[in-house]
Amino acid sequence: MLGRQAERAVLDDLLATVRSGASQVLVVRGEAGVGKSALLHYATESGADLRILRAAGVESEMELAFAALHQLCVPLLDRMDQIPEPQRRALATVFGLAPGPAPDRFMVGLAVLSLISDFAEKEPALVVVDDAQWLDTASAQTLGFVARRLGADAVGLLFGAREVGIELKGLPELEVDGLPDHDARALLGSAVEFLLDEPIRERLVAETRGNPLALLELPRGLTATQLAGGFGLLGGQGLSGRIEQSFLRQADALPAATRQLLLVAAAEPVGDPVLVRRAADQLGIAAAFAEIDGLLSLGQRVTFRHPLVRSALYGSASAAERRAVHLALAEATNSAADPDRRAWHLAAAANGPDEEVAVELERSADRAQARGGFAAAAAFWQRAVALTSDPARRTDRALAGAHASLQAGAFRTAWSLLATAEAGTLDDLGHARVDLLRAEAAFAQQRGREAPGLLLRAAQTVESLDARLARDTYLDAWSAALFAGRLAGAVGLREVSVAATTAPRPDAAPRSSDVLLDGLALVFAEGRNAAVPLLKQAATAFGGPEVTAEEVLRWGWLATAAAATAWDFESCLTTASRQVETARAAGALAVLAVGVNVLGQVAAMAGDFAEAVSLRAEADAVREATGTHVLQYGALVLSAFRGRADEAFGLIEDTIARATAEGQGTAAQYARWTKSVILNALSRHDEALLWATSAAEDTPELFVSSWALSEQVEAAVRSGRHREAAAAWARLRETTAGTDEYWGLGLEARARALVRRDAEAEQAYGEAIELLTGTRLRPDLARAHLLYGEWLRRESRRRDARTQLRTAYDLFTSIGMEAFAERARRELQATGETLRRRTAASSAGEELTPQERQIAVLVSDGLSNPEVGARLFLSPRTVEWHLRKIFDKLSISSRRQLRDALPEAETART
Repeated sequence: MLGRQAERAVLDDLLATVRSGASQVLVVRGEAGVGKSALLHYATESGADLRILRAAGVESEMELAFAALHQLCVPLLDRMDQIPEPQRRALATVFGLAPGPAPDRFMVGLAVLSLISDFAEKEPALVVVDDAQWLDTASAQTLGFVARRLGADAVGLLFGAREVGIELKGLPELEVDGLPDHDARALLGSAVEFLLDEPIRERLVAETRGNPLALLELPRGLTATQLAGGFGLLGGQGLSGRIEQSFLRQADALPAATRQLLLVAAAEPVGDPVLVRRAADQLGIAAAFAEIDGLLSLGQRVTFRHPLVRSALYGSASAAERRAVHLALAEATNSAADPDRRAWHLAAAANGPDEEVAVELERSADRAQARGGFAAAAAFWQRAVALTSDPARRTDRALAGAHASLQAGAFRTAWSLLATAEAGTLDDLGHARVDLLRAEAAFAQQRGREAPGLLLRAAQTVESLDARLARDTYLDAWSAALFAGRLAGAVGLREVSVAATTAPRPDAAPRSSDVLLDGLALVFAEGRNAAVPLLKQAATAFGGPEVTAEEVLRWGWLATAAAATAWDFESCLTTASRQVETARAAGALAVLAVGVNVLGQVAAMAGDFAEAVSLRAEADAVREATGTHVLQYGALVLSAFRGRADEAFGLIEDTIARATAEGQGTAAQYARWTKSVILNALSRHDEALLWATSAAEDTPELFVSSWALSEQVEAAVRSGRHREAAAAWARLRETTAGTDEYWGLGLEARARALVRRDAEAEQAYGEAIELLTGTRLRPDLARAHLLYGEWLRRESRRRDARTQLRTAYDLFTSIGMEAFAERARRELQATGETLRRRTAASSAGEELTPQERQIAVLVSDGLSNPEVGARLFLSPRTVEWHLRKIFDKLSISSRRQLRDALPEAETART
C-alpha cells in the first residue's frame, strides 16, 4: 500500500457508506501490475466486519456462460427460496440446477440482485469481483445490471479491471496510476539487493512508470551489470509484456517437468487442485509439485502469484505443448460432472478436424443454450465448426452458431458464421435459413426500414420447403413493416400484405396466428372492412387460453393492433394484459418492452392514468435494463391526454427525431397524432389541423390514421375549414362501416355531429354520448360532452350547455386531463358560471416523484415489496426505502393508509 493514501481513502469512504446502510459501486481500473488486486485486498481486510462475497474473471473461462456468476453465487444458493419464483426458476436454469427454457438474461440479473439484497439484509455486505476484464459476457451483463440497481441496499460492489467493457461502462471509477517517483524509488530499493547507480535507478523508475509489479519483478534475477546494460533493450513490448518476460525468465530456470506442471495449472481455469494433480499424474510429472518456486501456490485453489504469470506461461507455450496439457486435463475431467469443460479441453487438444470432439461441442452448445448461455453456445458452435471437415455438417453448425450469436447479441460473430455457412454447400432450405437469420439480425439490431424486405425474402424462399415456418416469417415481416411504417424501404406493409395473401395454407387446422396473418394481410390487400371479422377472431383468441404462451409472447402485441383496427377495445385490453402478464411471468423482457408500451396506451385511452403512469415507469425500467430500441408509445399517449404541454411537446419532438433516424415510421405517426390531441386540448386548432392531417394521411390503413381523422375533423371545424372536416369525417366513416363496436361508432357519431347542423348535429351528439357511455373510453366520452356543450353554447342554450360542460369538466378533472379540463372551465365561464380551477391530484400525492408514485400505487394494489421490485427492477430493500420516504411525504405510517392518502385519480381502476 506504499503511496496509496488517496486510493485507500476512496475505499474507506465506500466502506463507510456501506456501513451506514447505503450502496456504492466502484470500478478500480488500471494496467496490469499497478496494484488493483492489492487495493481490493485492502478493502476486504478493512471491511472484515462486513459480509464478503468474492469472484474473479478467468481468461480461459470467458466463453463459459455464467461461470463467474456461479463462482460468486455459490454461497448464496441456500437463499434461493427467499426470492420470487420466476427469479428462482431463472437462476436455477442458468446454473444447471433445474431444467427449463432459457430465461431472459435480465430476469437472471434481477434474481442476483434479490439474492445479494437478501444476503445484506441483516449485515452490510461487500462484493468484490477482480479481473473483470475476463468475465464471461453473461456474468458481466448480469453484474452490470446489479451494479446499476442496488439502490438502498447496504452493499458495496467493487470491480477490479484493466479495461472497462461495455457492460460496466458509466459506473463510478477509481483510476489507479503508477506510484509517485519517490515511492517508486523506495519500492525498487526494497526489491534490489545491491546498490543501484542513480541514473540506472531513474531509468527503471521512468520505464516502469511507477508500476509496482514491474518494479518488483523486472529486476528479479538480473545483475547490476545486466540492468545497466540496457533494461530498455527489451524491445517495443508494452509494460505487461516486459513483466511477463520477467516471469518467464524465472520459469525457464526450472526443470522441464516443473514448467509443464505450471502450464497445466495455467490451462486449467477453475483452479481445482485435485484436477491439476490428476492431470499431472496423467503426464507423469506429479513430483514437480515440490519445485514450483513461488510462482504457484496450492491450497483450496490453485493460484498464481499474479494473473500475468498465467498468461505469460500459456502464451509462450508451443501449440504442441498446449495440446498435451489440454488432453491431460480432458482425461482428468469427470465427463458426467463437467462435460462442457471436458469438451472445451478436448477441442483445445485437437490437432485438426475431429468429428467426435465436434459432436461433444455440439452437445455442450445445446446445454449452454438451454441455460440461456447464448454467448457460450455460440463459442461452442464456433469451435465445432473449426473441427468439422464434412461440408454439410460444417454449414449446419455454422448456421446454428449464427443463430446462437444473434440471441446473444453478438452480431459480428453471427455475420462471420453466416459467411462461413454461405461459403459451404447450401440447399434451398439452407439458403432460406441464411436469409432468415440475416433478416432477424437486421430487425434485432434496429427495428427500422431494412428488416421488412429481408424477412419477406426469407418467407418467400422458405414457402416451398416449410409452410408453417413461411407463415410465421410472414407474420414477423408484417411486425417489422408495422414498426417501419412509411419509413420502410422498398418493402412495407402493403408489399408484405399482398405477398402474404398468396402464402401456402396451413396443412392442419389454422392456428390463431394463421388467422391473425390472414386478417392483417387483408387490411391492405382488400380493405379494412373485409378484414374485420378475421381481426376480431384473432384478437379474441389471443386474449384467451387457447393460444399458447409462446404465440402470445411472439405476436400478442400484433393481436392488439388487430383489435384496434377492428375498433374492439375490450380485446385490446384483454390481449395486451395477457401479453404483459405472460412476459412478466416468463421474464421475457424484450417482449415486455413492447407489451407495457401497448398496455400503457390502452390504459391512457381508458382514462386510467394511474395504471398508465405505472406502466410508463415499468417501460422506462425495461428500456434502461435492456437497451431496447422500442420508442415510448405509451408515454406519448399519456402525456398528450394529460395535457401537460411542456412535457408532451418535448417527448413528441424527441420521438419524431429518433423515429426518423432509426426508420420507425409508425412511432413518428403516433407522435404527430398525439401532438394534434394536445393542440386541440389547448384550443390551438389551426396547428392541430396540420399535425392531424399529416398523421391521418400517413399509412391511412393503420388504426393510428383513424384516430388522427377524429382529431382532424375537430380541428378543421374549429378552424372554419368545413370542407376539410367533411372529407375527414367521410374517411372516418369508411373505417367504421364494417364494425359494430361502440368505440368506432361513437367516434364516428361525434365527428358527424361536428359537421352537421341543427337537429342532425344534436341527434349525433346524443348518439355519440350514448355509444361511448357503453365503453371504457372515459376520455372520449368526456370530449363528446365537451363538444356537445360547446355546440349548445353557440346555439345560445346556456342552461343546457352548462349541464354538458359540467359533466365534461368533472370527467376531465377526475381522469387528470388538465388541458381539456381547462378548456371546459373556460367554456363554462362563457356561459356565465363561475368555477374555480381543480385538478385531479391537488393533494400531497403531488409531492411524490414519478417512481415514488408508481411504487405507492403498486403497493396500494396489494403488491409485496419483492413483487414491486420485480416489476421495477429494484431490490426489495430499495422498495422499502422508497416506501419510508412516501410515508413521510404523505404523513401516513402504514401500507393500509396508502389508498386513502393517494389522489383518487391515482388509485382508480376501470
